[in-house]
Amino acid sequence: MSATVAERSFTGPLRGLKVVEIGSIGPGPYCAMLLADLGADVLRVDRTSGAALVGPNADFRTEVMHRGRRSVAVDLKNPRGREVVLDLVAGADALIEGFRPGVTERLGIGPDACAAVNPRLVYGRMTGYGQDGPMAQAVGHDINYIAQSGVLSLLGRNGAPPTPPLSLAGDFGGGGAVLALGIVSAVWEAQRSGRGQVIDAAMVDGSALLAAAFHGFVSAGTWDTERGTNVVDSGAPFYDVYETADGRWLAVGALEAHFYADLLEILEIDPGGLPHQDDRSRWPEMKKVFADAVIARTCEEWVERAAGRGCISPVLEVEESWSDPHNVARGTFVDIAGVTQPVPQPRFSRTPAYVDSAPPAPGENTREALAGWGIPAHTINEWEAVGAVAQTDPPPPEPTQEGSAVR
Repeated sequence: MSATVAERSFTGPLRGLKVVEIGSIGPGPYCAMLLADLGADVLRVDRTSGAALVGPNADFRTEVMHRGRRSVAVDLKNPRGREVVLDLVAGADALIEGFRPGVTERLGIGPDACAAVNPRLVYGRMTGYGQDGPMAQAVGHDINYIAQSGVLSLLGRNGAPPTPPLSLAGDFGGGGAVLALGIVSAVWEAQRSGRGQVIDAAMVDGSALLAAAFHGFVSAGTWDTERGTNVVDSGAPFYDVYETADGRWLAVGALEAHFYADLLEILEIDPGGLPHQDDRSRWPEMKKVFADAVIARTCEEWVERAAGRGCISPVLEVEESWSDPHNVARGTFVDIAGVTQPVPQPRFSRTPAYVDSAPPAPGENTREALAGWGIPAHTINEWEAVGAVAQTDPPPPEPTQEGSAVR
């Protein structure tokens, strides 16, 4: 049986880091998950309305981005709710919030109010468009932010519309991951200066950063802005996916000349019958040659023929990736309360990180977590009596497997 959140033993290189997470969706929880995965004590402040949703049909175990931390339910609109957050902030290293600019100030938990009780606090702000600028108050989603940064225009096949890459470039890569790096960096600096600071993390800015190399290529004139015509954007015949005889997909990556030679040998394509590898004007007809070759065998047959050559991979479905021999050997995924999920990354030789519990239901840990952060019992009782906080019963236990260390 894996440990409960209340029982968890914080491990990993960020052990000792204390973070208050004001509950939100998308990049905020992803940032908090990254920090909690690596050992930080992250306390999620959920809404009391969310706690009211807890019932037999509420399955919070599937909220993977909420894993590894405890949840307290706080009514931020209650006059005493501000007091709860500020008392937590007084003992924290960092705070994460994902409201539009000015919202936390109106709630009484903005940067100035928090700095007044903890001058060393790192205040992490996650928004789409940033804390200033003409679009600071605009609302949007991942697709809007990566459109603004130019990233979306680069993604898709030739002649097809831009293709949204899930929520990877805006919410998670350009948002949560960038903010997590910012928090760790600012906490490191605060240890020397004794002063906290505000982090302005915007998904437009962060997704632009993810595409730094490609902005550079466009500036240098070495990247064709027509989608699907470049080496790594599905334009090249030797860097694409092809359907196999059994209806599966094969990923082909053969950029360098020696890999390209290996690829032609594996596919039994005569190089003498092809244009030069870098003749972009002939790439479309070369793709037809590659597609006709790949469709002649099953995916498994191609993988066997390419063993050890490093230029062909099967395109695994999500469920298949869980049982892939290499992923199994590495322990890349773990089952927690019946939910398969990736383990923390990266891997540390001396301070391994763990996934050791299912995500909590909103308000599941209110009393014990507040007590664990040094709030006196009489204060907790008073807050609960006036509705500033709420405690919910944990969901019924489910069969679980042991959490996995990353080694």
